[in-house]
Amino acid sequence: MTAADVAGALTRLRAQAPRVHCLTNAVAQAFTANVLLALGAVPSMTIAREEVPSFVAGAGALLVNLGTLDPARNEAIEVALDVVGDRAIPWVLDPVFADVSAPRLDVASFLLKRGPTVLRANERELAALAGGDVGEAALRAKTTIARTGAVDVVTDGTRTAWVDNGSAMLTKITATGCAAGAVVGAFLAVEPDPVVAATAALTVFGVAAEIAGETAAGPGSFAVALLDALYSLDEAILHEKARLT
Repeated sequence: MTAADVAGALTRLRAQAPRVHCLTNAVAQAFTANVLLALGAVPSMTIAREEVPSFVAGAGALLVNLGTLDPARNEAIEVALDVVGDRAIPWVLDPVFADVSAPRLDVASFLLKRGPTVLRANERELAALAGGDVGEAALRAKTTIARTGAVDVVTDGTRTAWVDNGSAMLTKITATGCAAGAVVGAFLAVEPDPVVAATAALTVFGVAAEIAGETAAGPGSFAVALLDALYSLDEAILHEKARLT
């Protein structure tokens, strides 16, 4: 996969402006919505049981994020997954802090068996949920895993890509990982190959973070600069800055 592939996926995303329905945590909602809008996608967020089927049925992808796993979100997840299963809508599982809480790990394990198109997790979450070796975990779970960290790894167990873009400032503001999961969803809506979609998403997010980190004076200005960088990304910037193998 090359920077040209990433740029092509981004062009399709902006042309199609897919809507991503995000069943995400309360802390991440506003930032995630702004990231999707800056990128060129459209967010929707309702967790109301009576509305979720309609919103998910018309979405290009679904994000299931376990950051604040309250009863209403639990119920919304069940309803939403029935819809994506019927319509073959791609979905992303983000098992936030599954390594911290046993009940949350149980929910994440159950959801993993329902076949997410992509599992996005950091190293600790992945180790708790599916084991430490990302390739073997992908084969066991029969899914694509996007493990984020200093170097992001995307694999389905047979094909693997590494993305070496990003900024340490991503760890200084809340919801960046959650937003990255939503970005993976946006690319899944326009790219049928999960490995390509997740790699493109993490490259775009990492390059934008890198650009933001070059000018930000601190976490506050970094958040604003990240949105601006996502909005301004183009093919030339990706060719110059993308580092993926």
